[in-house]
Amino acid sequence: MEITDEVLIDLYKRMVRVRLFEEEAGRLAESARLPGFLHLYVGEEAVAAGVCAALKNEDQITSTHRGHGHLLAKGGDFNRMMAELMGKATGYCNGKGGSMHICDLDLAMLGANGIVGAGVPISVGAAYANKLTSNDLISVSFFGDGATNIGAFHEAANMAAALSLPMLFVCENNEYAEYSPRDKTMAIADVIERAAAYGFPGAIVDGMDCVAVFEAATLAIEKIRNGEGPMMLECKTYRFYDHVGVKGTASNYRTDEEVEEMRKRDPLVIHEARLIESGVMTDEEIKNFKDTIQEEVDKSVEFAEQSPFPENDDILLDVYTNGGRT
Repeated sequence: MEITDEVLIDLYKRMVRVRLFEEEAGRLAESARLPGFLHLYVGEEAVAAGVCAALKNEDQITSTHRGHGHLLAKGGDFNRMMAELMGKATGYCNGKGGSMHICDLDLAMLGANGIVGAGVPISVGAAYANKLTSNDLISVSFFGDGATNIGAFHEAANMAAALSLPMLFVCENNEYAEYSPRDKTMAIADVIERAAAYGFPGAIVDGMDCVAVFEAATLAIEKIRNGEGPMMLECKTYRFYDHVGVKGTASNYRTDEEVEEMRKRDPLVIHEARLIESGVMTDEEIKNFKDTIQEEVDKSVEFAEQSPFPENDDILLDVYTNGGRT
């Protein structure tokens, strides 16, 4: 597959947007300027960028509790994202969803989800609708390795296979389900083995290389659109920060040496070297590009801090049930 310079730059832009936003969010959380939990996507940017760059704008995605990166890679707005993290009325969910429940239906992002594995059946529902309406769209579900131990994943995988739905399963295997190493929670060597159990193909991808992810996703998406049913990618990746926040609350489930070793495979560094070696961008252009994106992130912080909180009278707006009362 020939990768154009435009695609290489696009992949880089998506990753930089995610990285700089997440780093800023991490700093804000550490200084107690963000409320609630914050699950950072730093280190895994190549997966969201590679997959989203291969999609149509109208293709749906569902996300996880670590979902900022997916929405930003799909074209999400910094201002609305930061405002939502701060619980402000100008946020994506009017300040009521927070970090783990951000969505943007205009971008076909059907939502992050605080429940592990819960986004997968939502994607199956979207894929079923796509098949019924013959709209040539596909649905993509991002989930972690730990989610494949959840019943919702298995029910969704079985339904997608049985109905031959246009859906791409994307497992972001960062080797840890919260603080539990993958090899302590499953007997198989690779998560991708679970795809074969339900009767659809899959592939293992280097999730630290955005081009490898883009190539694999493009091939899979083409087959799915051609009516070949669901497929799965297992993207081997790694989160540089803790399960929650930057430092988190647990430190004995993985070593500093392990983290530092994986940081040598930083997806941005890998791709920057590719861009420079191939003459697509220079060091100066990369620096200027990052500076421009950082300015946008800084403005989003200002926007969010100056935005109002939701009004008390709006507490029941956008709520679809109120304890069974009508």
